[in-house]
Amino acid sequence: MFDLDLKEIEKNITLIVPSTVGVTDITPEGVDIVISVKNIREFYNSDQLIKRIASTIRKRVIVRSDPSQLADPDITTKAITEIVPVDAGVDKVRFRPEFCEVWIEALKPGLVIGKNGVTMREIMVRTGWQPKILRTPTMASSVLAGIRSTLIKESPERKKFLSGIGKKICSNGGSVEWARITCLGAFQEVGRSCMLLETSKSKVLIDCGINAATTDPAKAYPYLSSTNMALDQIDAVILTHAHLDHCGFVPFIYAYGYDGPIYCTPPTRDLSVLLQMDYLGVTKKSENPPYKIKDVHKQLSNCITLNYEEVADISPDIKLTFYNAGHILGSAAVHLHIDEGLHNLVITGDLKYGYTRLFNQANTNFPRAETLFIESTYGGKNDFGINRRDADERLISIIRHTTLEKKGKVLIPVFSVGRAQEIMLVLEEYSKRFPDWNIPVYLDGMILEASAIHTAYPEYLRHNIQKRILSNDSPFEKEIFEPVKKPRKEVVEGEPAVILAPSGMLAGGPSVDYLRQMAEDERNTLIFVGYQSVLSFGRRIQKGLKEIPTEDENGKLKTMQINMRVETVEGYSGHSDRIQLLNYIRAISPTPHKVFTMHGDENNCLELARTVNNSLRIEARAPMALETIRLR
Repeated sequence: MFDLDLKEIEKNITLIVPSTVGVTDITPEGVDIVISVKNIREFYNSDQLIKRIASTIRKRVIVRSDPSQLADPDITTKAITEIVPVDAGVDKVRFRPEFCEVWIEALKPGLVIGKNGVTMREIMVRTGWQPKILRTPTMASSVLAGIRSTLIKESPERKKFLSGIGKKICSNGGSVEWARITCLGAFQEVGRSCMLLETSKSKVLIDCGINAATTDPAKAYPYLSSTNMALDQIDAVILTHAHLDHCGFVPFIYAYGYDGPIYCTPPTRDLSVLLQMDYLGVTKKSENPPYKIKDVHKQLSNCITLNYEEVADISPDIKLTFYNAGHILGSAAVHLHIDEGLHNLVITGDLKYGYTRLFNQANTNFPRAETLFIESTYGGKNDFGINRRDADERLISIIRHTTLEKKGKVLIPVFSVGRAQEIMLVLEEYSKRFPDWNIPVYLDGMILEASAIHTAYPEYLRHNIQKRILSNDSPFEKEIFEPVKKPRKEVVEGEPAVILAPSGMLAGGPSVDYLRQMAEDERNTLIFVGYQSVLSFGRRIQKGLKEIPTEDENGKLKTMQINMRVETVEGYSGHSDRIQLLNYIRAISPTPHKVFTMHGDENNCLELARTVNNSLRIEARAPMALETIRLR
């Protein structure tokens, strides 16, 4: 049975909804079918009505009051203050008349929603406006504030965009004849993740990243030109998560002709904007960036967010569902259901199937899964992680020796999103355990903004961290952490301290600036806690590089000596080690028929595929970039 087209959807809804509700319009809007009614109270008198509609038409459904039934915004704002408890901490109330929505930002959204949605429903019935509840971050975030303001401001344009996308999704052109994947980046390499899913009816891009460890265009960007396909032929782009090697090149495709939707989780949308804007700032200093601010803005305007396990049609023949991948905030494994069961595909993105302080481990239960594409960053035969407790003890031991005994400073290059927050949780806990350790932890770059965005989405975090944020005890706001508000030279020349600074691979950003100032002092220590790609500056130092050509303050070339202690503390990666990857494949239900490895150095991809073949008895291989794989 194929999905219904728009006329069939309208017919079914009309048959189900009682005439007393007064349906005035049925229209597609992005991945949703929107039903406008004159009597919203009558509609919600039946708790099962919306479930009946959704199960019949097999689409996501939104019910709104007809615009003629909306109360005046001032009256609505007053009603909200009367209905919502003061303890909810309502911060802002803003209106989107184009969507008949009222956005309510609050520190405690649960109190705005009410038990079983009773408070939210009362707002809707009393005013006609559809409440959209947003969490106010416990830390100020200019990026999050800007994103929300932009989405409010651009509501008229977004309404037109979503209407056009909805009509395309609801078209029905018959059955799919074939499906295939083309590998456009991060196959037998790390960086520039990108793959193209094509069916006889649709073209969908999954991830579109850069390799920030190189400035060589031949190695930095995906092989998009190899498809001989105009960018406006792409129906949708899906993002697994917000790291630049997965999202960094998305604005480029908007700059050169793409005008369709981006699908991701809400945290991925916000973090992508944060990282892309920072990337623009970095590249402008040394080269011509591949896109402009307006292209990031366009991406934001065209973004459609889905929470974990929400099923949505993204084309006439493809359904998308995101599942927790355990890697960073909002990271997702992608499940694609093609043409009523012709094929089911799981793409892990970056994956953590093991313990972290921040997130639950990756989901392994899917409706169906014939084919699996899995990352292989640590898929090599010697890539075994260490116990997290041992990692924590070793990290703290190195820090204490450097700061307390040698009176030096510790530089930890981190990814602003994920590793920074993980290390912050470790340091926050150990500062409680060691009363004598009152060493400040300086946060530079985007770390503070990224941490603020974490506090806006506690439901994506482990339960204990979620509970702390909701209880006004956010671990990211403790006194031990100090944002850098003075020249970095003063930090370096000051008292012993720990410095967390991006980028994590020393590919640019604050960490490189600190390295220049700290490298020659043998009292200091450099600690790597994340993956260092083959092409990165970090990998070269990790492997023993001791002399680095650099420029002094006057622009003259000099040699920088790496006299500082260099350490690598394993155990903090957001990627799965070899055992975790194999356990993940074992745990997937149902077991996939075929496995393809990606996102790993050549040997790691090949080794993991070989082991899956030999040990798990599942057909597996490691495709190369530019290969095309027929799925059906």
